[in-house]
Amino acid sequence: MLTVAQALANLQENTDHPLFIKLGNLFENAGFELSLVGGPVRDAILGRKAPDLDFTTSADPDQIIALLKPISSGLWDIGRAFGTIAAKVDDEQVEITSYRADSYDKESRKPTVEFGDNLEDDLIRRDFTVNAMALRLPSKIFVDPHQGLRDLIGQTLQTPTKPEISFSDDPLRMMRAARFASQLGFEIEPETFEAMVSMKDRIKIISAERVRDEITKLLLSDDPKPGLEVLVDSGIAEIVLPELPALKLESDEHHHHKDVYQHTLTVIAQAIDYEKDYGLEKDLVLRIAALMHDIGKPATRRLEPGGAVSFYHHDVVGAKLAKKRLTELRFDNDTIKAVARLVELHLRFFGYSDQQWSDSAVRRYVRDAEDQLLRLHALTRADVTTRNKRKADRLSHAYDDLEHRIAELSAQEELDSMRPELDGAQIMEILDIKPGKDVGDAYKFLLEIRLDEGSIGFDEAKKRLLQWWSTR
Repeated sequence: MLTVAQALANLQENTDHPLFIKLGNLFENAGFELSLVGGPVRDAILGRKAPDLDFTTSADPDQIIALLKPISSGLWDIGRAFGTIAAKVDDEQVEITSYRADSYDKESRKPTVEFGDNLEDDLIRRDFTVNAMALRLPSKIFVDPHQGLRDLIGQTLQTPTKPEISFSDDPLRMMRAARFASQLGFEIEPETFEAMVSMKDRIKIISAERVRDEITKLLLSDDPKPGLEVLVDSGIAEIVLPELPALKLESDEHHHHKDVYQHTLTVIAQAIDYEKDYGLEKDLVLRIAALMHDIGKPATRRLEPGGAVSFYHHDVVGAKLAKKRLTELRFDNDTIKAVARLVELHLRFFGYSDQQWSDSAVRRYVRDAEDQLLRLHALTRADVTTRNKRKADRLSHAYDDLEHRIAELSAQEELDSMRPELDGAQIMEILDIKPGKDVGDAYKFLLEIRLDEGSIGFDEAKKRLLQWWSTR
């Protein structure tokens, strides 16, 4: 476990950056305070590289701009209304924000922006104590009025003020708690978690876009499971992602099925493990598909005679539900389309393990997957969570065989560019017809031949087309 001495040594060592001294001197010489603040301080103590460089200052936005302009190669004031100026200095992008002392409307998470006049008041408005630490520059004096270092060493998340006040001010902080539980591997302090449970309905005032962004950051963490469990256990998931807690299907003494919720968490973890095997790195589409691959099960659950439980067509139903939820969360169309396709196809392979497919079936598998084939490989493999080693090995070997056959057919037939021998223009010329439904029908006819038989050549394709047309 990290000690206080080690933590402070890490902080000094990992903030030994010429840029920090340069900016500190710049602001100090102009009569302003400047501090490194929040995540960069936390990450420096943990020995991690911070993705962002955030500073806070007693200067106002106009004064920040005046100081940075002569030394920066780029300047952005898009966050000026909130006191934030971004700049590129010495090839590093930094964000410097004026001290804030905001007030909040109870019915909105948008604050009434008020600039503060001291560092301590700025720190108390931050989300968690581990993010409410600062390092004054250029002196490198550590400032920790809310015992963030204690909580960092104890791997605990709690708010600088009473959690009810903090979460009322900004309900999105409850979702950030779940995200940090995954990103940092920290536990949420009991009183803080109890406040999340009692105040979960406050999440409803948060915009879909902000909810989407927090879910995205959570899923892209190295281990999303703790954060997802926090969302479910607190009841927040029932509001922002109700399909997830719905997977906790009830069973009785007569009808048994595996725990779909725990299965889903396992599939997400295994999908992440498979990313590297398929050249996918922190792949959001794959992780969302793993999260949603079985969300059609609650709606399709049927209790069968003899104690069996069935979920017929849960893949098709799940694809529709995934599209609906992702649309409501304002995900982009490409992500929605890709996830829905993966959910719809995630069961397709399991028939292959029972009886080897024909070449035409393999071609259809590739055609239907389109540009999602690598993700489908990863998702399908991740979906095997059985504890029966013999069954797991059989499925693994069967998928190895399928991938081998796809590679062979691809090499033989350029499977990735699956098209019939005749294109639309050639079809219209041969049949002497104009653009319209008949051209599309003819193309589909030739594509089915291509999938069933492989390449048949131009002359044979023309002959088959004319025979088909004569029967119309």
